[in-house]
Amino acid sequence: MNPILGHPDGADTAWLLVAFALVLLMTPGLALFYGGMVRSKTVLNMMMMCLTAIPVVWVIWVVFGYSAAFGPDKGGLIGDPGTHLGLRHLFGGFGKDGASPLVQHVPAILFVAFQAGFAMVTVALIAGAVADRMKFASWLAFAGAWFTLVYIPVAHWVFAAKSLTGASHGGWIVDRLHAIDYAGGTAVEINSGASALVMALILGRRLGWPRDPMRPHNLPFVMLGAGLLWFGWFGFNAGSALAADESAALIAANTLGSGAAAMVSWLVVEQVRNGKPTSFGAASGVVAGLVAITPACGSVSPIGALAVGAVAGVASSYAIELKFRWRYDDSLDVVGVHLVSGLVGTLMIGLVASGNTPTGVRGLLYGGGLDQMWRQAVAVLAVGGYAMVVTAIIAVVLDRTIGLRADPQHEADGLDDVLHAESAYDFHVDRGRGVSDRLGR
Repeated sequence: MNPILGHPDGADTAWLLVAFALVLLMTPGLALFYGGMVRSKTVLNMMMMCLTAIPVVWVIWVVFGYSAAFGPDKGGLIGDPGTHLGLRHLFGGFGKDGASPLVQHVPAILFVAFQAGFAMVTVALIAGAVADRMKFASWLAFAGAWFTLVYIPVAHWVFAAKSLTGASHGGWIVDRLHAIDYAGGTAVEINSGASALVMALILGRRLGWPRDPMRPHNLPFVMLGAGLLWFGWFGFNAGSALAADESAALIAANTLGSGAAAMVSWLVVEQVRNGKPTSFGAASGVVAGLVAITPACGSVSPIGALAVGAVAGVASSYAIELKFRWRYDDSLDVVGVHLVSGLVGTLMIGLVASGNTPTGVRGLLYGGGLDQMWRQAVAVLAVGGYAMVVTAIIAVVLDRTIGLRADPQHEADGLDDVLHAESAYDFHVDRGRGVSDRLGR
């Protein structure tokens, strides 16, 4: 595929530049969100796992990853990895006429960077399921392998529409099945959530879990991280319109509404179940609602967005309790929030899609019958099944070669000091010096 040469639309380009920055902010926001949820002895390790997703993804994306995801279609399953090797043919326009490669009305190289932000946060999400017990070097190897073998093919299936790539066909989910996933409910949320479940099962439980309490060590971090994620999610969803237009405006409103409704519904469940609403529940509820609206943001009305968020908040708040019943240690509830709310949002398109939206589809409650529902269900099963199988293969290979799990003593002592020679908080008090000495006098 050779992108169309032309002059980019200034307003659309400006908006996508902002959206790209917002999406990139989501990975540091996730690092804060996850960092506050772990114990103080592993907070730096957790944040490092999230932040290192940025360079791992970008290097692969530039070399061949983008081309494999968005290059000329090969049977609906993958793009040609050689067409845009090193991002060739995707930038230019610095001559006299100023014509540059475009995706729709924006510079192709900007679309490349925007989509890379999606991939970065998807890889980082999985870290929450393996917190406190995975070797850092093994995480880096896993991140690169998973991104290449799982994320890139699924991104082609879901995001590489023929209208975007210029090829005769795009990915099979978007162009042949005609399932709807506007901004990544399957490719990002179900993909990472299903993979997180597999990794939690293969790595096994943390030492002492569930006997020992492993509470979040810094709830203000969690709240701040959730706020940054909510802020960045407007770029994630509304930026996917690739235009500064009414579609982006509706999607932004839907993103706000679903996050708000999910926070409320999660807190209601906490009040009924435990008698007290918590800040941790509020932060988790917001994320659940944002996850759920991601696939549905371009298909529902503002009322529909409230419904999606409310259902997601309730479903995820109950789903996170299943790990105690089924005894799998999903450390930071990636399965309960991202997999479950991703399922809710993707399937509810088949129920509450209203028709008068950017995607134009109608769900069961708006006279569309069950046609869209079965398409959504097939997409969910295909992405979840593929992610689980390939993730298991990657994990087993790495475990039998370089090993996945940290040494038990290192895990007990805390991975920050052992793996990174640092600690997040210095609790040491130097009692051998006077006050004047400590003040430098």
